[in-house]
Amino acid sequence: MDLREELPSDRQAVRDVHLRAFGDHGLVVADLVDTLRDTVTPEDGLSLVAEHDRQVVGHVMFTRSLLDAPRRLVDVQVLSPLAVLPELHKRGIGSVLVRHGLGILAERAVPLVFLEGDPGYYSRFGFAPGGGLGFRKPSLRIPDGAFQAIRLPEYEPWMTGTLVYAEPFWRHDAVGLRDPNA
Repeated sequence: MDLREELPSDRQAVRDVHLRAFGDHGLVVADLVDTLRDTVTPEDGLSLVAEHDRQVVGHVMFTRSLLDAPRRLVDVQVLSPLAVLPELHKRGIGSVLVRHGLGILAERAVPLVFLEGDPGYYSRFGFAPGGGLGFRKPSLRIPDGAFQAIRLPEYEPWMTGTLVYAEPFWRHDAVGLRDPNA
């Protein structure tokens, strides 16, 4: 398996991975990725693919958001989304993508990475509940346990406050959980 940055020619393959991995929510996630891709630059954000036999089998995206800290706004990254083809789950592809991405972001002096996800999965990478680390979630619809953060080497203790998601997350209504009965 090879890991590399996403290329323009990967766009449809990445979209297909998300459509297959997220089932009923696949279209929302795939559309979110298409929008977020426009915010990723060589200096800011990261889009990685895992490739096996010249086929894209996994994808992870990190995009710029802000931490509204008392001292000043802090550029942070949000890990979202992460997807692997369903038939290749539980083979370590997602883990390799996350670890590789976090390593690159640490080298780029990113202080914090946030996500919404399963604590049972993401804790293995060092993510912990954001509320316990002094962070406030950007929406009440995010379950407390799902709102997670990891502090990278450039983190400083004054960096606390509220995460402010990038606008595409709101535009695609991809924040927290919606009440299906509402």
